Amino acid sequence: MNVQIRTKDVNLNDQTKAHVEAAVEAFTKYQLDITTVNVSIAAEKKGVSIEFDIHIAHAQPVIINQTDDNLDAAIDLAIDRAAKALRRLHTKVVEKQTGSVKDLETLDA
Repeated sequence: MNVQIRTKDVNLNDQTKAHVEAAVEAFTKYQLDITTVNVSIAAEKKGVSIEFDIHIAHAQPVIINQTDDNLDAAIDLAIDRAAKALRRLHTKVVEKQTGSVKDLETLDA
């Protein structure tokens, strides 16, 4: 998995960078084939904007935009939203593989 963190008009300290990288590594628990994660952090007039662009093989990319006054709050909210989107995608993939109740065979006792 390739991870790129870009900042524009924001100074990113080592602790915040490590927090973002740890969160991106935690996305692997959903067992999706994540190929690339682009994280863009930019300063705006009223706070900070963060964007997660998560590319998954054989699926549409997941794009999360979050704006907040505080950098850490924006990062945490974006991480939560990305985790929720990946969890939903994982559930959709798993349910698609299991089939329906109509496909089950009846057992004669």
